[in-house]
Amino acid sequence: MATYAIGDLQGCYDALRRLLDRCAFDPAADRLWLVGDLVNRGPKSLAVLRFVRGLGDAATAVLGNHDLYLLMMAAGVKRRASDDTLIQVLEAPDRSELLRWLVSLPLFHVEKKHVLVHAGLLPQWTVPQAQALADEVRAVLTGKNSDKLLLNLLGDRPDRWDDGLEGWPRLRVIINAFTRMRFCTEDGRMAMHAKGPPESAPSGTMPWFAWPQRMSRSHTIVCGHWSALGFYRGEGLIALDSGYVWGGKLTAVRIEDGEVFQID
Repeated sequence: MATYAIGDLQGCYDALRRLLDRCAFDPAADRLWLVGDLVNRGPKSLAVLRFVRGLGDAATAVLGNHDLYLLMMAAGVKRRASDDTLIQVLEAPDRSELLRWLVSLPLFHVEKKHVLVHAGLLPQWTVPQAQALADEVRAVLTGKNSDKLLLNLLGDRPDRWDDGLEGWPRLRVIINAFTRMRFCTEDGRMAMHAKGPPESAPSGTMPWFAWPQRMSRSHTIVCGHWSALGFYRGEGLIALDSGYVWGGKLTAVRIEDGEVFQID
């Protein structure tokens, strides 16, 4: 059995199938890890959702910011942007089943010494703490207050973690860290609008994974979200968003031996 971790799909279904062929992925024997942003910008978000859902236990996916954007649109919280490509999902006959499946996905998955997350972890979060915070969000997102959470999700404040946070601000900062963060200060203040490569870090910040005292160094973090970073492997990190939807590559890494598979 092999586990293949793949970067942001963003509705690029045909590319996913080509990459799985390149990997010789066998859903009866192998497993697929997806770092989130299954949908949007690419042309076939509906096909991606149907395919990944159809894999059942062979696929493990976490929520990304674009997946949450779809859930907000479906709940009437967010209006369509001119460049989104989600109308096929919203008008699909199986829309309800797909959205129920999507909202059930976790923000965070831990398996032995690997962690799967869309964007990253704040430097002061240990892996057990991050898991507990992700579970806290999931309980609300899959419960009766799901639409209220989606309504209160938009915004960049608070931009720093505090154990004393409560209510919607607490859940918002957790979700922003897991799904939107790239740069932050050592004490966890996030620079939410900075999207460039690591060398463009705003003053006083670094890439979230670069802080020497990061408390999650006990595990290897498998993530995506940051196309300007591209495919990157460092100590305790496998970053997989190599910008396929922007004309780059779609990347998979076989977790067991680190072999890399890519398509243009």
